[in-house]
Amino acid sequence: MATLSAARRLVVKIGSALLVDKTTGALRRDWLASIAADVARIKARGTDVVLVSSGSIALGRGVLRLPPVTLPLEQSQAAAAVGQIRLARAWEEVLAPHGITTAQVLVTLEDSADRRRYLNSRATMETLLGFGVVPIVNENDTVATDEIRYGDNDRLAAQVAVTVGADQLILLSDVDGFYTANPAQDPTARRFDVIDSITPEIEAMAGDAGSGLSKGGMKTKLMAAKTATLAGCAMAITEGSALFPLTALEDGANATWFTPQLDPQAARKRWIAAMKPCGTLTVDAGAAAALAQGRSLLPVGVTRSDGAFGRGDPVVIRDAQGRTLGQGLSRYTAEEAQAILGHHSSEIEAVLGYPGRAVLIHRDDMAL
Repeated sequence: MATLSAARRLVVKIGSALLVDKTTGALRRDWLASIAADVARIKARGTDVVLVSSGSIALGRGVLRLPPVTLPLEQSQAAAAVGQIRLARAWEEVLAPHGITTAQVLVTLEDSADRRRYLNSRATMETLLGFGVVPIVNENDTVATDEIRYGDNDRLAAQVAVTVGADQLILLSDVDGFYTANPAQDPTARRFDVIDSITPEIEAMAGDAGSGLSKGGMKTKLMAAKTATLAGCAMAITEGSALFPLTALEDGANATWFTPQLDPQAARKRWIAAMKPCGTLTVDAGAAAALAQGRSLLPVGVTRSDGAFGRGDPVVIRDAQGRTLGQGLSRYTAEEAQAILGHHSSEIEAVLGYPGRAVLIHRDDMAL
């Protein structure tokens, strides 16, 4: 069974019902301060942390004095616009005393469904984490319509975990795990400590009930678990309303852990290798040797570009003898790749007329 203390890169999902007092609509600042202390302690041992935080609509609803009913889309978006700035400020205020810099990252379903946007999101998040920043991620409710929405932050958190290559995802919830039935309705319901495989029988046990401020029920949490575990990320559901919920989880609080199927990097490389390629890049002997040592593919080592591919599309990598070395996601279009091949990274801006990324295919986006 996974343990939080072993996490190298951690994503924590926080629901509206934990952040916002259901009666007053105000932030639970003592709770926020406690989880900030948890995050600081976890980061101090070298773990990257990303927070997926609900709460913008719930906060904005209170400020705008909107009724506690399902809101029309335009009112939800207005509430999100008002609440999001307060939510981001609150996280900044509780983490800053620990010396932690925060960043607001707003996304929609399109950002993960489109490979180009996905690569942009991944690159931005990796850079933020490299600087030691704690990204605060939320769905961009201000602009998202039903067609481009996740609709719940359980699945959003799972996709964020996949995007950043997290090895653990924690869903802080109003329940302390996954049960054989709804424990509020069935006193014989039994909690699972570990779920190694999400079978049809497990899926049949999930209900739709959610709390008053949050949208996610157990079905969405199972969907999140499927996404996370297939990408090599362990996931836990645990009750989060008490102070210092992550410390409590480390100390053995009730939880259900979902077992990952692979490690994150292996899962990602298998996904890349299975894609249908859109083009081919031929590399020289020096680049082939560098790739064999686990390095990224630089433009200077590419001798030929074939095919019509866009940024984020999969391309085959071949050596000078035509042997296939692997496959990766290009950070440039075919036209851009053709223009910069053979050039040093420092020359890219002069060749293209605008700044570009130093590598043509990053080693994390490559399966050899």
